[in-house]
Amino acid sequence: MTSKIFAAAAFGLAVLAGAPSAFAAADPSSPDAFQPCTDARGDLAGSLCARFETPLAAAFPALGRASLFVRRFPAEGPSRGQAWLIAGGPGESGASFYPLLKTFRAALPGYDLIIPDHRGAGFSTRLCPTEESPDSPGGAALRGAEWATCLPTLNTPRAKAFTITNAARDLSALMARYGDDKPTLLYGVSYGTQLVLRTLAVAPPRRLDGVILDSLVPPEDTKTLDLSHRSVVVDGVGRQVLAQCDADAACRARLGGSAVMAYRQVVQDPKLAALVPGGKPKLFFGALLDAPALRARIPDLIAALRAGDAKPLERAEADLEAFGAPFGAYPQSPPSIPLVALISASENNARPAMTKADVEAEAKVLLFVSSLPGQLVGGAADAYPRDAWFGKRPAKLPPTLVLQGDMDPKTPYAGAAAQVGALKAAGPIALTTVKGGPHFLAFTAPDCFVTATRAFVATKRPGRGTCSVK
Repeated sequence: MTSKIFAAAAFGLAVLAGAPSAFAAADPSSPDAFQPCTDARGDLAGSLCARFETPLAAAFPALGRASLFVRRFPAEGPSRGQAWLIAGGPGESGASFYPLLKTFRAALPGYDLIIPDHRGAGFSTRLCPTEESPDSPGGAALRGAEWATCLPTLNTPRAKAFTITNAARDLSALMARYGDDKPTLLYGVSYGTQLVLRTLAVAPPRRLDGVILDSLVPPEDTKTLDLSHRSVVVDGVGRQVLAQCDADAACRARLGGSAVMAYRQVVQDPKLAALVPGGKPKLFFGALLDAPALRARIPDLIAALRAGDAKPLERAEADLEAFGAPFGAYPQSPPSIPLVALISASENNARPAMTKADVEAEAKVLLFVSSLPGQLVGGAADAYPRDAWFGKRPAKLPPTLVLQGDMDPKTPYAGAAAQVGALKAAGPIALTTVKGGPHFLAFTAPDCFVTATRAFVATKRPGRGTCSVK
């Protein structure tokens, strides 16, 4: 894996080097018990923190141990049970949920919210414990010379322990340690849905009353909807936007005819493309698909470009940055790019032999693209071998609700539908379609998310339904 890939990605130690400020020394009589977090202020007020130690790889004790960080937000009022929130990524920490606590409390009223950091992410043991320490020069993110000293660790036996299956065993162990006899729910988003399903296959928790899967990943054995095909997925959603404009007389009139033709003009004219932030219109407009409000502005942005006016695009760029800004406010917020690269190359790339020329050739026929396929090129050299659990589905499912946007540019609707179909034999599962919904619906479509989740939690009976993004 080259440093170029990591730079482009900007999605045996017992403890993490540089102990995080959120955690203070526990009671010696119970070293892994929850206790008040030292950073329990503002959004984190009242939270409790714990550290749980587990082998990096049970079969190879010489690799040492991993320290897993967990934060609990007690219910407001009497507790009805606990809900475990599993972040996406790979490489994201549980801090991605902290800005959304009001949404999760509304969706899961009366439940304690328990949020772990995956191994390799956040305040848990990292792939590069020195370079990714919150106390390092770049904080949890890699900076400058830290890249050169971190990258070689990807091709070591220790790095090969940072697998999805080992992370699944972590989650099961955490739920066993901190679970109780009250109702227990498990929520995952994006990569978190893959980790939840792997956990249910490898080491099902003792008690689990319901599962909520937000932006469900395709089946692991997909050959067409994996990460190497991300640009194709993004292009499909982008073309939906253009088709919606063509179906609206006023929108079509603003562009003087076909939205596809108007957009092609922008893409193919070097002078117009140069007005786009970054100079790559396919990539820029592809990024706008993540945010419904920005996605809706795409026809007007095309019209502005054709008129030679770059100001609306500059505003869109600023709004796109503001869209993601709430998720960078915590010391453990920066994603672990080494972990992203390792797991993506090892388990979610159906085309490991893909070259840069292949990526460029595919992008030529697309109107909207993602940078991700290019970031995967060369990653196979550092990948770990897939284990026997790859592609295996849970033998048994508790009641499971799937929430999926039909305009998701990351985990495509078709992939989620295929996954649901494959899982039906294991237990009660149903898909709620969020019309116009993009990715991470708890964030991008909170009203739909809260309504559907509350109904499911009240009955534990997943039902098919629809909702529309406002």
